[in-house]
Amino acid sequence: MKLYNTMNHRKEELVPIEDGKIRMYSCGPTVYNYFHIGNARPFIVFDVLRRFLEYVGYDVTFVQNFTDVDDKIINRSHEEGISAKAVADKYIDEYFKDADALGIRRADVHPRVSETIPDIIAMVQKLIDNGMAYNIDGNVYFSVDKFPAYGKLSGQNIDDLKVGARIDVNDEKHSPLDFAVWKKAKEGEPYWESPWGHGRPGWHIECSAMSQKYLGTTIDIHGGGKDLVFPHHENEIAQSEGASGEPFCHYWVHNGYINIDGTKMSKSKGNFFTVRDISQTYDLENVRMFMLMAHYRSPIDFNEDILAQAKSALERLYNAKFQMEYLMENAKTDDMTPDEQAWADSLVKYKNAYIDAMNDDLNTADAIAAIFDLVKDANVHLNETSSKAAVTAAYNLFKELTDVIGIAQKNKKDDLNAEIEDLIAKRQAARRAKDFKTADAIRDDLAARGIILEDTREGVKWKKI
Repeated sequence: MKLYNTMNHRKEELVPIEDGKIRMYSCGPTVYNYFHIGNARPFIVFDVLRRFLEYVGYDVTFVQNFTDVDDKIINRSHEEGISAKAVADKYIDEYFKDADALGIRRADVHPRVSETIPDIIAMVQKLIDNGMAYNIDGNVYFSVDKFPAYGKLSGQNIDDLKVGARIDVNDEKHSPLDFAVWKKAKEGEPYWESPWGHGRPGWHIECSAMSQKYLGTTIDIHGGGKDLVFPHHENEIAQSEGASGEPFCHYWVHNGYINIDGTKMSKSKGNFFTVRDISQTYDLENVRMFMLMAHYRSPIDFNEDILAQAKSALERLYNAKFQMEYLMENAKTDDMTPDEQAWADSLVKYKNAYIDAMNDDLNTADAIAAIFDLVKDANVHLNETSSKAAVTAAYNLFKELTDVIGIAQKNKKDDLNAEIEDLIAKRQAARRAKDFKTADAIRDDLAARGIILEDTREGVKWKKI
């Protein structure tokens, strides 16, 4: 497999540190709110990368952190009148709800900053011992001048950065580029005991400490959004290598930005959407499909029309899946004819095209195209006269390829239940709004499908007749 390595600005053959094993880290959310559509892209991309690496035989250890110590969390705790821990716990739970709906598998480890404090303190102390960091009145800063390779990931020049840096006359740092690895606690903030007094970690140090704790000094792949290249990932490299003296990561993989209707997403512009917002209107599997229909490094535009295209494409896959399930259940013969066997053997070309696309820098767009080519072929060759074995051959390959990228995962019963529940909810909303015409129309539509509604004290129940 070849991956585009941000460090070297080219596609490179993936050669793991240890044969057959991949150690992979991806930056997770800061848990002070529901995550937004821009966050969803890296979560989906690195979920698919992990799935594919496992599919082709690697033993993958995947770590994705939760930042549960942060100014935004502290501010939200003050707004809601609850502890910072309660805020973090709440939005970690909400993260998993949305991630599940997007088809994102759990990482092998989801470490929290608050649970990694001893490891962070040990790394900060190591930086001080190595002469890479210094303490000023309880604030510990990484000294960028002590790390000559600073800027190697982003291509930034230290001298240029210094010229452009904002100088604060009250800044206690030795250089405006130096960044905090440990912060002195302020009044009313959560804090931990440390050799430098009460305080909490800086943002960048957490990922270095968590990666090292669970994956070791040097890892194979580090992922994240393009916006994290500088300064976050640049600082991760500096402090990780400054502490260990070893290379931190071999392959840096970054996904492209998401725009909303051609404009950069921004709260101030009113085009900021959380995944939870979108789930009120769309099944989030459509969002996953939308993300994967483009190459992960390309910028993509999120809008209603493109989401509708993704929904339509996903429906075509489900139609093919359900049709093959119907043909298997109702096949009149079990065994393939010689012609069917030859056709079934030919399906390997779609698998090969799929794997070639994924091996080429995780090209999910072309991989999905290979799935649609398989579907088109199956639609032409399979019908009520086909043997169960012939249909099963196409169906199993369809399932194999869609499972790797996590689309078309629902079964027909689940799909029906979700649709009925959605219509019942819309009927209830119409009744509350005294829109009885719409409510009656929905009830009649369900009745035409053989679905009978019963209004009970426990709510609306339904059954199929």
